[in-house]
Amino acid sequence: MEELKGILWRQFGAVIDMLESSILVCPDNFWDKKDFWYSVYHTIFWIDYYSSVKPDEFSPPQPFSLSEFDPEIILPERIYLKEELLEYLEHSRKKVFLLIEGLNEETSKERFITKNKDFNRIEMILYNMRHVQHHVGQLNLLLRQNVDVAGEWVSQTDKKY
Repeated sequence: MEELKGILWRQFGAVIDMLESSILVCPDNFWDKKDFWYSVYHTIFWIDYYSSVKPDEFSPPQPFSLSEFDPEIILPERIYLKEELLEYLEHSRKKVFLLIEGLNEETSKERFITKNKDFNRIEMILYNMRHVQHHVGQLNLLLRQNVDVAGEWVSQTDKKY
């Protein structure tokens, strides 16, 4: 289990590092484009939610809301600043680390159950990681096509809490 936890964190941490890199290289004059800032917000919101042990009790930190759960709300009430989303990313990174660090024979079998999902904890971690990587690819494509920059590739994270 210790080896698996190390692998999961180094790889999930790496994709979070890549998301952070994409955020950091985004020029201020491109940040407020809907496809970019909203994709960043969406990705971080779901990292946070999917890392919840009790999804039915989930609540994001302020100033964020549960608007991602409402299909009638297209965008949050305002454009979030880069700094706000970097803080939210750090909150979510720590949450993922602690979730992985807490894995053992029992907790790895606990279920993440919602209306649309029923995964054990390890599968939910992998699902979450794939979701983040999907959006990192989209963000880097937007950056490359519009401002000719992109976030860096990260093989493994070296961050710990």
